Amino acid sequence: MRTDAKVVHLKAVPEKPASPAGRLPVALISVRDKAAQQLRQALQVLLDNADDSLFEIADRATSNAEQNAFFEAMRDLRMKRRSIERGFLQQIFESFARLNQYEIGKPAEPENLSFDNLTLVQNDELEESVAIDTMVTKVTSRAALPLTHLTTRMNALVSRKLDDKSNPLGPQALCQYFLESCRSLGVEIKVKLIILKLFERYVLSDLDQLYAEANQTLIGAGILPELQSAPPRRSQRRAPAATSGGVSSATYGDSASHAEDVGMHEAFGALQSLLSELRGSALPARSIPSDAIPISSGDLMRLLSHMQARTPQLIDDFDLQGQLEQLLHKVSAKSGKSRVVGEVDEDVINLVSMLFEFILDDRTLPDSLKALIGRLQIPLLKVAVLDKSFFSRGSHPARRLLNEIATAAMGWGDQDEAQRDSLYQKIEQVVARLLNDFVDDPGIFSELLADFLAFTGDERRRSELLEQRTRDAEEGRAKAEMARQEVEQVLNERLLGKTLPEVVVRLLQEAWSKVLLLTCLKHGTQSEQWDAALATMDDLIWSVAPHDDPESRERLLKLVPSLLKALREGLVSAAFDPFSTGEFFTQLEALHVQALQQFDQPSAQPAPVAVPPSSAAITGGRFEPSPSKPASEPAAPAMIEVVEEIMLLAPGESSEQEPEINLADNDEALMQVDNLRVGSWVEFQEDEEHKLRCKLAAIIKPTGKYIFVNRTGMKVLEKTRMGLAIEFRRDAIRLLNDTLLFDRALESVIDNLRTLKSSNR
Repeated sequence: MRTDAKVVHLKAVPEKPASPAGRLPVALISVRDKAAQQLRQALQVLLDNADDSLFEIADRATSNAEQNAFFEAMRDLRMKRRSIERGFLQQIFESFARLNQYEIGKPAEPENLSFDNLTLVQNDELEESVAIDTMVTKVTSRAALPLTHLTTRMNALVSRKLDDKSNPLGPQALCQYFLESCRSLGVEIKVKLIILKLFERYVLSDLDQLYAEANQTLIGAGILPELQSAPPRRSQRRAPAATSGGVSSATYGDSASHAEDVGMHEAFGALQSLLSELRGSALPARSIPSDAIPISSGDLMRLLSHMQARTPQLIDDFDLQGQLEQLLHKVSAKSGKSRVVGEVDEDVINLVSMLFEFILDDRTLPDSLKALIGRLQIPLLKVAVLDKSFFSRGSHPARRLLNEIATAAMGWGDQDEAQRDSLYQKIEQVVARLLNDFVDDPGIFSELLADFLAFTGDERRRSELLEQRTRDAEEGRAKAEMARQEVEQVLNERLLGKTLPEVVVRLLQEAWSKVLLLTCLKHGTQSEQWDAALATMDDLIWSVAPHDDPESRERLLKLVPSLLKALREGLVSAAFDPFSTGEFFTQLEALHVQALQQFDQPSAQPAPVAVPPSSAAITGGRFEPSPSKPASEPAAPAMIEVVEEIMLLAPGESSEQEPEINLADNDEALMQVDNLRVGSWVEFQEDEEHKLRCKLAAIIKPTGKYIFVNRTGMKVLEKTRMGLAIEFRRDAIRLLNDTLLFDRALESVIDNLRTLKSSNR
């Protein structure tokens, strides 16, 4: 029998009806999606400008230690940018999902997002708390009315009671989402306060407009249109140079544009310095004839355009520097003068070549898409020659385009049919457009970036919709599984170890279990309906047990009509097979008649005691024949003894499950599983030739199932926690790095150059 500790009681239906599986109303989904899109764009602007702001503050630092702290914060923010964006948006969607979520049993206590999650000492916590309170107060002071109206309208649509503080789009909640998404940043409180100030400037500043648009969306859906508030003036995005509320002592707005230029030149200069120190030792020295004349950047652009028009389809053996050197030889032969690439341009060529060496070796990119992305080497080199900020500005359109392509390709599998896959075709179109049309105007990258973002946005919305349906279905399965366990327990409590008529055991196991299951799912285990279903089952078991006292006869006479009525109504409500129902009732009637006849037998003739098992025993739901009674004995009802736990199986489920290996709680593989976050991409090695790329879409806590989907949102895999740990132990699963591709490549190049520099000292 299952232990009580494993039983999860179902909650009763809330007073305000919730939609199935916690599905949000359409109007609220529209509000969520529009708000998420606006907040995502604002967060991207924040992260695009964070480098420039931190660089300017670092430039004014009073000590090397303080300056290094800002530089490390810049590096940490760049490397973790993607996870911050994803974590922030994920918490918004999860908060909306919980608004109408139906939970089984006592809901788990929500994880408190406290300030000490991100601080180490009490003073830091206090400073952070004061900063958050100040930011929230500013928003509520200027947008109190639209926020209150939005909360009121949302309360009319969801089952949970909301206030402005618990509103998923409220300033308090958004600040907590941002803090939680930044937990992995290892920065000091001074840097953290600057980042929070940036969050206020770029994200919270436009919340009044967000609330106004959300209210209009709900009014359009007919939700409390009588609530009226004056529309706010549309705020204009302030340029980085303009700020009305700087970062207290570390203001960054007055000269941001100047700092931007300085930062860009400084970043490229630092890379040049590393390259120059390694020439002749770790890197080949420049071999320049004495009469050589450096070509201009314009001439280099023309040579690169010539190469670009002839970019090979396969880039595995493409040597850009070698091809460029051959062209220079031809130019030198025609002009009669030795021509070489200038030192600055050569540094750019070397850096871009190193970046693409990393990109083409990166295991996160699918091999079939590396060939496409590799063909972007010359266009991106031309951009770098034209604009050195390419290496330092995270918001550079060319960098963002490369990063967006790599991110979209994360879930693309080599087994996908490239000719029919819309993503592959879109990337191919982008590459072809750059190779054919890009000469010297970088504006084409902004155009292609906007077009590609629109394409991926449509794909993402479709995949998120299917992914949500997958989660809803899995949550429904989990609820059904918990309900089955509850029904199994009450059946085993009443039947295990007892000998009862076969018809009664079959009726309870095959038919009444469905009534209990439906009641459990619909009303919960704390409801009157559940108690009534259990009472009917108890009455049925009592009615077929042997009794010999007059009081029992009277009770049985009164009980049978109401019992049969309750049984019939329950089976009808569960849509049980009417033919089988008729057979059950025919046999049950015979049992009750026989029980009543026993009371009417003469006293000299002793009533038969409880009949031992005469025809079968039930073991785990299987009927096993027993030796028949001699023909001379009177006919008796077929009795069975329940000797094993009853298990109720879902359709298509097998009673025999593969035993799982149990690992210690501190096992490294289990720790890897526990570190998996919803939204993480992984690659499973199915066999020697086939790999499966998928994303962790949900962790179903009641059943412990990990649900994986492909990039379209369709479920492709289901694993238990222990099953995933086994996959980790045999190295059949690999986490895919979802940080920005260009940033990872640049970080790798810088680290390699520094390592070479250290080894040559």
